[in-house]
Amino acid sequence: MKAPAFWSNPFSRRARFLTPLSYLYRAGGVFRALKARPYEARVPVLCVGNIVAGGAGKTPVALALYRLLSKKRPKAKMAFAAYGYGSDKPFKGPVRVDLSLHNAHDVGDEALLLAQHGPCWVGAARADVVRAAAREASLIIMDDGLQNPHIKPTLNLLVIDGAAGFGNERVIPAGPLRETLAHALPRLDAAILIGEDEHHIAPRIAKPFFKASLLPALPADFLTRPDVYAFAGIGRPEKFYDSCRQAGLNIIQLAAFPDHHIFTEEEILTLHQEAADMKLRLVTTAKDFVRIPPALQQGISVLDISLVFEDPEGLLSLITEKIRHDFEPKVKKTA
Repeated sequence: MKAPAFWSNPFSRRARFLTPLSYLYRAGGVFRALKARPYEARVPVLCVGNIVAGGAGKTPVALALYRLLSKKRPKAKMAFAAYGYGSDKPFKGPVRVDLSLHNAHDVGDEALLLAQHGPCWVGAARADVVRAAAREASLIIMDDGLQNPHIKPTLNLLVIDGAAGFGNERVIPAGPLRETLAHALPRLDAAILIGEDEHHIAPRIAKPFFKASLLPALPADFLTRPDVYAFAGIGRPEKFYDSCRQAGLNIIQLAAFPDHHIFTEEEILTLHQEAADMKLRLVTTAKDFVRIPPALQQGISVLDISLVFEDPEGLLSLITEKIRHDFEPKVKKTA
């Protein structure tokens, strides 16, 4: 579902009306945490999480961390752990994503995207997923899970969308928060801000703070035909539209779908026809592309977006310092 507009309005009457339900939501989370027995894996687990519902940028950060750590430790065996958002099939247990067998219906879009870069395990029970990934990995990057009490990560990273911030700063359903910043802070090791800090969040986080930016990569053939029909089914489609404009594309028509929306054949055929009628090129996100029926992907371009850390060495130092005994290769002493 699309986030309601009042979630970004701190003066919304509807938000105030729903606030008592927020207390119940938060109480449910606290009760769940009190009952849980957190699983601590035998290998380091980096949790890339957020405190808002919707897209803060966790998956791009997880992918960027994988690239960063792979470059630093090329012999390390790393794997992703994900939940499987967007899948419409129940999981019977943890599954290692196989790109030749699985699609978005099976494992969700985020898992497919992660599996294009490294081994990815997915499932409904996060502890079981991490346990399965740990059998073959020396380090696990967990996409989401900051609010999951069944896992004890080695390192918790909070991802923040600089443009959206924390909305009206109220907890679901009165606002977009899964939990308040004050409640999450004690569990955090660092925060990663994507884009400009438009809501002045940095001074409120007494933890190591790292900045990152999203860089769109424009296909060369778009330079001669920049007019496009942009569509996306992500948490904040506006972020994708901004990236299109940053890349030099001229958005003539746009369409927004619910987050993790799995496109039907009829919907894609309609988009193709509308784009043809307006003589526009269809462009979408990598996350959306994997949810399109393969037979209808032709003629749809992907705007690749990579995340770049402003201080990658500083972030690497924090990570390796936290997990050095498990992650750094052992050096055998010679006589």
